[in-house]
Amino acid sequence: MRDLLDIRPAVLLALLCLLTWLLLYIKQNFIIMEMAAFEILEERGQLGVFRIFAALQFLSVPAVYLYKFSLIALVLWLGCFAWGYRVTYFSCWQIALAAEMVFIVPELLKIAWFMVVHTDPEFWDVRSFYPLSLMHFFDYSQIDGKWHYPLKALNAFEVLYWLMLVAGVHLKADKSYARASAIVFTSYVAVFLAWLVYYLIIYK
Repeated sequence: MRDLLDIRPAVLLALLCLLTWLLLYIKQNFIIMEMAAFEILEERGQLGVFRIFAALQFLSVPAVYLYKFSLIALVLWLGCFAWGYRVTYFSCWQIALAAEMVFIVPELLKIAWFMVVHTDPEFWDVRSFYPLSLMHFFDYSQIDGKWHYPLKALNAFEVLYWLMLVAGVHLKADKSYARASAIVFTSYVAVFLAWLVYYLIIYK
């Protein structure tokens, strides 16, 4: 985390976007487009809508990241403020950016899984798969759709993300890991879990 925070934010953001674009390209062209259903649509010339959606995904990557980091930074900044510690909003933004690098790993694992192990997946196999998540304990086709997102969101990499945020607050606020953990778990983690509960309540 210390090494990531030492990188200029603009450079790290550019690197994160490039990695995300590369992984999106591989996933779309070597996994999704290789599915039988999509091969049939391609033969019929009916892939126009999918290609537009794929292009929008690529274009939206920087905007989505900027929005996500700004929101998480606000939550962390409010958490630091509530605990009486002076940490700038920009420092919290840097922490959110650096910690996001954790989520590159599960995307790599997902691509490796469907390109090497499960080489003939269905579309919903890909959609429901998330490495080291609670979804692995359930058959996605046998549970209510509202549980799909929460079960994927609760995974080992999300917990590692929390620990990265703790390390970032520890470094930026110059406080003990215990104090940094208290800030992160009473701010970001609390909001994250509340969001999952809210999602389950409003899902239709």
